[in-house]
Amino acid sequence: MGTTDDGRWVIRSGAPAGDPFALSVTPDRAGWAYSGLRILRLPPGGTAGFDTGDEEMLLVPLSGAVDVRVDDLEFALAGRRTVFTGHTDRAYLPIGASVQVASTDGGRFALASSRAEKHYPAAYLPADRIASALRGAGAVSRQVVDLANAELCPADRLIVCEVYTPAGGTSSAPPHKHDHAGPDETELEEVYYFELSGESADGATHATTASDDRPIDVHTTVRSGDVALVPYGWHGPTTAPADADLYYLNVMAGPVRSWQVTFHPTAGPRPDPDAPVDPRLPLVRP
Repeated sequence: MGTTDDGRWVIRSGAPAGDPFALSVTPDRAGWAYSGLRILRLPPGGTAGFDTGDEEMLLVPLSGAVDVRVDDLEFALAGRRTVFTGHTDRAYLPIGASVQVASTDGGRFALASSRAEKHYPAAYLPADRIASALRGAGAVSRQVVDLANAELCPADRLIVCEVYTPAGGTSSAPPHKHDHAGPDETELEEVYYFELSGESADGATHATTASDDRPIDVHTTVRSGDVALVPYGWHGPTTAPADADLYYLNVMAGPVRSWQVTFHPTAGPRPDPDAPVDPRLPLVRP
């Protein structure tokens, strides 16, 4: 399934990226001002080095452990076996930093990023320094794990969270937006990075549609390693396939570091206020 906008706002796993990254979404590549995401794959014994430049970053292990050196500081991240097996520790990497990483057993590591102006010190964030909550009800239930917000991680603009949706369930519902500054809404560019708990016959689905006169129309199937960009517009629902649980990493950034959204007044699906949360949640526990 798809529309002409899918090719612009969806990046498939395996798309060309610059060394040392397996996937690289910079603000310039996305065609916007702030948000970015890179995926680093390290073989056993692998190492890599890079500079953060004008971007602050949050290093999030997706699978595996990694040792991180940020200028003259060193952090050992225990990581996790997969995104479905537990919460993870992270490392905040400031602007203007030189970074070296090494992994004894190898793994995959996300670098969520935002262009920034203020310098905050590098920091180790332990696995228990998160905020996990269950949202929605019934078939519209999900687990949201905040990894970096104003309460968890001092930073200039970066907001990062993980969302878990059980097989057959729906999240990012009802559709919502954060594309106009106001008393109840902030402007945030958003990156979705997807993984599934196993092979799926159908894949997950994701949608973004226009909220004003700026055209956007994305209705796409996504699989592990795919990325969807949300520059503006109503986004959601995002639905897990019937045969696999769905994970996505959200990276958000904008002029103000605050997540305030407007929900679509009529579009669905919408949680049933009388339905319980899906009993399969939480998918990930401490």
